[in-house]
Amino acid sequence: MLLEKATHAITEGIELVAFLEDPTWFLEYVHYARQFYENLVPSSTIHDVECPDHSFRKFTDDGQFLISFSRNHLDLIVYRPTWLSYSCREEDCDLPSRAKKFESFFNQLYCVSLASSNEVICKDFFLYIESYQFGLFATSAAQIQDAPATGGAVPGVPSVERITLHLLRLEDGVILDEKVFWNDFINLADNRGAFLYDDLLAIVSLRYQIIHILQIRESGNLVDVRAIGAFCHEDDELFLTSSTQGPALPNMSKLHQPSGNSVENGLRGTDPNPDASILGGIKQRLLSFIFRGLWNEETDKIQRVQCLKKKFYFHFQDYVDLIIWRVQFLDRHHLLIKLGSVDGGVSRSTDHHPSFFAVYNMETTDIVAFYQSSAEELYLLFEQYGDHFYATSRNLLYMNFISSHSNNIHCHEQLLSIKNKASSFPQFVKKMLGSLPLSCQSLSPSPYFDQSLFRYDEKLISAMDRHRPSTDHPIKFISRRLPHTLKFKIKPGPEAGSVDGRTKRVSSFLFHPFLPLVLSIQQTLFLQPSLNIHFRG
Repeated sequence: MLLEKATHAITEGIELVAFLEDPTWFLEYVHYARQFYENLVPSSTIHDVECPDHSFRKFTDDGQFLISFSRNHLDLIVYRPTWLSYSCREEDCDLPSRAKKFESFFNQLYCVSLASSNEVICKDFFLYIESYQFGLFATSAAQIQDAPATGGAVPGVPSVERITLHLLRLEDGVILDEKVFWNDFINLADNRGAFLYDDLLAIVSLRYQIIHILQIRESGNLVDVRAIGAFCHEDDELFLTSSTQGPALPNMSKLHQPSGNSVENGLRGTDPNPDASILGGIKQRLLSFIFRGLWNEETDKIQRVQCLKKKFYFHFQDYVDLIIWRVQFLDRHHLLIKLGSVDGGVSRSTDHHPSFFAVYNMETTDIVAFYQSSAEELYLLFEQYGDHFYATSRNLLYMNFISSHSNNIHCHEQLLSIKNKASSFPQFVKKMLGSLPLSCQSLSPSPYFDQSLFRYDEKLISAMDRHRPSTDHPIKFISRRLPHTLKFKIKPGPEAGSVDGRTKRVSSFLFHPFLPLVLSIQQTLFLQPSLNIHFRG
């Protein structure tokens, strides 16, 4: 019926853009059409596939490329998936030997050396710019844990001598541009220190507390747009310098370019300027927003003073000591910023560290909202409008069909169940908001994770790009429409299972975004990884 409506609209000459002004029918149609995947599933498995000894990262979200890195983390190897050439009726069918090889599913396009000097590839970092088919990769030198806090750096934050972002055209592996950060620290694990929205890229310098906003041009250039930190407006530094007769403030956010396309923060190798104790622009915006909010809470002058003493001045130093942990775009103008202590900023887990959230308007340079990590108001926004926190582009329609608690009734019921079972609602809220800001491009758009179609154990597998504890039992995908019908199952590791059940094993799963094709990779300590290919038989 929906398809007939679309066909009628087009054949009658109705402008398609106007017809799509109400997208609800279109979303409903795509969800309806996705039911096709209930009967097109990766039902066959090839165990222990002969494959190159690479670290496989992920499929790009358009399915065009498979990204992998060499084991020494120096080279990038890119493959293109090929359409399946063999079929069989049985779950474990007897295929020709050549069909069981990795090369029958993937063609290698090229191998490019990315790391140079003392750098290695950050294997957990990769962002894909689908509109241009560009890939963004990172290489870095070793961390220096006890680096001195010079040039305006935050004490207690490690330093990395050189971090390089590489922009590649994935079609042919040509390196289009590079951006170098000197003596800095960016949390590259799981894309935490970067967020991509359309052609805008936000990079968080933990060491110097700067949010670098870059634009990725169609020409393949990484162009500096602004640096938010000590200064918010582009002419802030010029204004402050011209308004004071003393020495200029440390240049913490201006992009100085000593050689090539690089970012040099602060004053390298010098002692901090005495004027560095002056609060930076974004910290001043935050403090003034908190002050004005508390000021407006009370109309009585005496009550207002008491309120400010208790809620602002008493906690003033705590607010001053906050540092930016992570950032994500909400749209092209607004950033969601997570702040907390230095210890929380450099820790892999922030669950036990207090944190806050701020919404920052880049155009007006105003803080427009500020929340504690247990704020019910922010949680309700996340519960009802969760898809807005997943936004990475305005143009990728398939991203609308990643199941979330705000667009899928089954996910919403799971969330309500967890909420009802929680012994403390504030702790539940804090746990839910602990996932914000969301890691960019961390969810697979594969239809097999659509919870309207399939039910599966999320402790063992999910759309989130993370390693999972491995099991000898196959992971079952059950039909939603036919609750007791097994549609397919995925078993990582050797076909006979693990010989030593006490050995710790983890698995990762790479789902193609639309083909019935899955790679399961089981890693066991001191052993070679085991790769299985699951495909439509």
